[in-house]
Amino acid sequence: MDKNHILLPDERIDDLHRNNYQIIQNSKKFCFGMDAVLLSGFAKVKKDELALDLGTGTGIIPILLEAKTEGKHFTGLEIQEESAGMAKRSVTLNNLDEKINIVVGDIKEASKIFGAASFHVVTSNPPYMTEHHGLTNPDMPKAIARHEILCSLDDVAREAAKVLKPNGRFYLVHRPFRLVEILNKLTEYNLEPKRLKMVHPFIDKEPNMVLIECLKGGRSRLTVEPPLIVYKEQNVYTDEIYDIYGY
Repeated sequence: MDKNHILLPDERIDDLHRNNYQIIQNSKKFCFGMDAVLLSGFAKVKKDELALDLGTGTGIIPILLEAKTEGKHFTGLEIQEESAGMAKRSVTLNNLDEKINIVVGDIKEASKIFGAASFHVVTSNPPYMTEHHGLTNPDMPKAIARHEILCSLDDVAREAAKVLKPNGRFYLVHRPFRLVEILNKLTEYNLEPKRLKMVHPFIDKEPNMVLIECLKGGRSRLTVEPPLIVYKEQNVYTDEIYDIYGY
């Protein structure tokens, strides 16, 4: 694909530091954050497995998972056509059309779109804030990405459980302040939390992200992994963060 002919106004191409992959983004709409990158480092997709990313945005998680894992095929579901369009062009830009498929659709309809028990792995970096929590961004694409306007935590957990095969795995990144609600919701849909990792901006600060792996139909046993510290000093990442990013 000719890079000079794939960008729309205000779009740019960013380097992902993995396999020479790149991604198309629009800084005036919504750009992926560290949470998506950390989720791609936390999730595991094994050889011959099929993975689905719910609310894929511009496709960052499927592209990084394709680079980092031996998964057979990756699908991204995104309701905003503009974001999905950027994701599709990024997939083509990286010559990944045979490995990654971007579908325009609603998370609430995922099981109808793909069918029950159709994936081994599901990932999601969903909106963190409830519709009435905090200030809703007046820019709708950003608001949809950050607030539960078009889908709720219940929608994400319910549809993940439906599209997962028995013993399939669900990987989620979210905010610790909703952890009790998150764990209750996951177990409600038979998604048993198995691994949990807190992410702290600094070693002496409280966590601002939580990474969770669930097993569909798993027994109750949770491993709380050592925390992930983002910065060892101001503006200097820890070695673990550099490794996840691929620098």
